[in-house]
Amino acid sequence: MLRRGSVAVVTLCCLGGTATPATAVPAGFVRVDQVGYATSEAKIGYLLGTEAVSGASFTVVDAAGRTVYSGKVGDSLGGWNDTYTAVHQVDFSKISRPGTYRVKFSGKIAAESPSFKVDRAAALFQPLVRATTEFFQAQRDGRNVIPGRLDRKQAHLTDAKATVYAEPKFKGEGGDEPAEPLKPIGGPVDVEGGWFDAGDFVKFTSNTAYSLAELGYVQREGGNPQLHAEFEHGLDWLDKAWDARTKTLYAQVGIGTGSAEFGFVGDHDVWRLPEADDKLNVKPGDLEYFIKYRPVFPAGPAGSAVSPNLAGRVAAAFALGAQLERDPRQARRYLEEAASIFAAAKTTDVGELVTAFPHAYYPESSWLDDMELGATQLALAARKLGDHRYFGWARQATHWAGQYIASTDKDTLNLYDTSALAHAELIGLLRRGVYGAVVTERQLVDDLKRQLDQGVQGAAASPFRTAVDITNFDAASKSFGFAATARLYRAVTGDRTYDAFGVQQRNFALGSNAWGISLVVGVGSNSPKCPHHQAANLAGDPNGGKRVLYGAVINGPNGASNFEHIGDMPPGAIPCSNSYQAFDGKGSRFFDDLRSWPSSEPAIDFTSTALLAFGLSS
Repeated sequence: MLRRGSVAVVTLCCLGGTATPATAVPAGFVRVDQVGYATSEAKIGYLLGTEAVSGASFTVVDAAGRTVYSGKVGDSLGGWNDTYTAVHQVDFSKISRPGTYRVKFSGKIAAESPSFKVDRAAALFQPLVRATTEFFQAQRDGRNVIPGRLDRKQAHLTDAKATVYAEPKFKGEGGDEPAEPLKPIGGPVDVEGGWFDAGDFVKFTSNTAYSLAELGYVQREGGNPQLHAEFEHGLDWLDKAWDARTKTLYAQVGIGTGSAEFGFVGDHDVWRLPEADDKLNVKPGDLEYFIKYRPVFPAGPAGSAVSPNLAGRVAAAFALGAQLERDPRQARRYLEEAASIFAAAKTTDVGELVTAFPHAYYPESSWLDDMELGATQLALAARKLGDHRYFGWARQATHWAGQYIASTDKDTLNLYDTSALAHAELIGLLRRGVYGAVVTERQLVDDLKRQLDQGVQGAAASPFRTAVDITNFDAASKSFGFAATARLYRAVTGDRTYDAFGVQQRNFALGSNAWGISLVVGVGSNSPKCPHHQAANLAGDPNGGKRVLYGAVINGPNGASNFEHIGDMPPGAIPCSNSYQAFDGKGSRFFDDLRSWPSSEPAIDFTSTALLAFGLSS
């Protein structure tokens, strides 16, 4: 599955990193959550070793080196690769005193973990809400940028007067090769602002709305001023993407892939800082014309029905805006924006959903969950504003929830499935009473349980008790999705059955994995150094150091076959690469490398799901 485009050009250099030469293979490594564990939650790490050491003793020492706990490991949970043939679970859950600790082994396998903290949940995870918010600040486009650690500059001011083009047609084996020239059909329109989607500079309405739904939820439940400002920034752009007067939704700004046949390059074909684009001296027909004058693609013709996945999640974002807005007039306007796009949803003869152009970048197939989420947030906004339409939207939410539960196209919380968040919100509505509801609280709870049970089943087969398929995309995002869903389940049921499971999925993404790396940049003792991100790579540092894309969540491990065509370092890039090859296993690979978009590219949807998990954990 192709999620994002890549750049393929010149030579590999600067290999280095954590792997030890085969002539001196360490006997083992201790992997832990490098951020830490809340005082009352399960505390599990893993010993990755060259041989099984059932019954081996370990100690936990504090910052002063004093032993505070001793224990023994059980049998190996399975091998990882040809070198590291055993993985033992290390349980130190009895430690509850706040402090900084390390796990140590001696004897047949001598190994020591990175340091980690035990503390109140808020002390551990509220800083991570702020960290992931900082990534969204770094992704800002347009005039209203925040310089931040990358010293960001205004960019793509030409988006304020952009030309609209007909839906592009694609061909080729990957379904991402332009099949005909781009055809202008309208404009100018103002789509300046918003967030870059990932390591490139393309902007997607679908991904923005998904992220807003998660950011808005956390802010409503107890966020902070920086998060609120970021939510407003994203919603301001979404307000431009939906023209309620003409009933036109703009789905994308920029095109990722270029065409030698038709004489233009795409966003993924040029490695540069975003502010360089406005300085280009180009005219129609020039190779880099669409780099400066970025095409805008509508989700469909003006006045036509809107792809329901887009209609549902965009409505949810606007409805959350109505719930968060303090100005009554603006809150009412956001509610009307939400109502207008929700009413425009195409819910019969749906066909292929609109996500991105090409569709292969984000091949979503589920939309009932988005309609449930949109109707639920509309009902919550209407209730807050005293709008009589509350009852109708609440009933519609139960309808779409029932349709989703009865469908065969179901997943767990991630960019392609918002049902967990929708279910948890809808349960609250049902408890207040929804006349004519066609779904019950029990059915919604059971579907949350279905998602968690799916994860538990996957985790049981993994030596690191990882729920996600690490040979496919979105490992970090789905891991944080499970962590968030476990918290949502506990919040609506009071049942702590899945607490430990959810914690372990967060642990995986924060370093308790075979590679011993946190998948959040700048968080933990060992995190990615070479994210596939143009602005971070080229920002430079006047003091000679390297700027950090702090708080960015990357994809994480992926199937080894997905790295076969990552190409060479892009021309003009600052080469950066760290090998973790010694720890690749089970058909998966992690490569901390500038070219490695299957592993090291961050994205707003990855990061918003992590932000949701951190917000719910604190």
